[in-house]
Parts: sequence; structure tokens; C-alpha cells
Amino acid sequence: MDRIAETSILFDIYGGLLSEKKREVMELYYEENLSLSEIAEEQGVSRAAVHDALRTAEKNLNDYEAKLGLEADYIKRQETVKALRNEIFKLVAIQESEYAALIEQASGEKKPASAKHVKKPASAKHIKKSASAKHIEKIEKLLSNLEE
Repeated sequence: MDRIAETSILFDIYGGLLSEKKREVMELYYEENLSLSEIAEEQGVSRAAVHDALRTAEKNLNDYEAKLGLEADYIKRQETVKALRNEIFKLVAIQESEYAALIEQASGEKKPASAKHVKKPASAKHIKKSASAKHIEKIEKLLSNLEE
């Protein structure tokens, strides 16, 4: 991970522990993408003062991480949330597809060649075997990982 991305993560985790002035400099530099000169002009201080505040804030963030070690947990949780999103999108796609098939079947627009090909709506017994159920199980597992 590059230095800017890592500093941004550390700022997300520990930014509240910084002084208001250092927090503001970090926000302007990392989130608003302002240059040191632009920040200096906005705050009415020298560019060197902004540079010093930024470096001190970064050092403080790294010190907090060295003592508390929350970054790995933060990254793990972010990855779990991303995996949850993916599973939810898959589940929604499956549900929309099944819903569209039921509407099509109910409206009689498309009749199967034989009764053998008619997809019955899922009953309680069939839900356990469906693709939806597999994604629901994955989602439940990912949620339990977040609770740990």
C-alpha cells in the first residue's frame, strides 16, 4: 500500500485524536487535495508551517498505530464490507431474475415447451437448495465475522 493510502487509513482511524489544527491540515491535504501553498494561504501561515503541521500529524498517526495496532482490523473490516456488498448484489440479481420469471410465467407471455420445464416458485423446502440461500449463508458468515 502506498504512503498516501496508508496515511489516509490512519487518519480515518485516529484522526479524532489529532488537534483541531492538525486535523484540518490533514483534511485539506489528503481529502481536499490542496497543495501546501494553498493550505498556507487559506490558513494565513507559511508553507513551512503547514509542512511541519502535516509531518507532525503523520508522525502522531504512525505513533498511535504503533501503540494500538488498529489498522489491520480496519482493513479486514473494509474487505468484509466489500465482500458483503458483492454477495448482496448477487442475491438481488438472483431475486430479480426469479421475480421476472414468475411474472413472465404468470402473464402467460412465454409458455414452456413441456410442463417439465416449468419452474415452480420456491417453496420453503426448495429455498435451502436455491442459489439465493447460498448467498444468504455467505452474507450471514460475513456478518458474523464483522461481529467478532
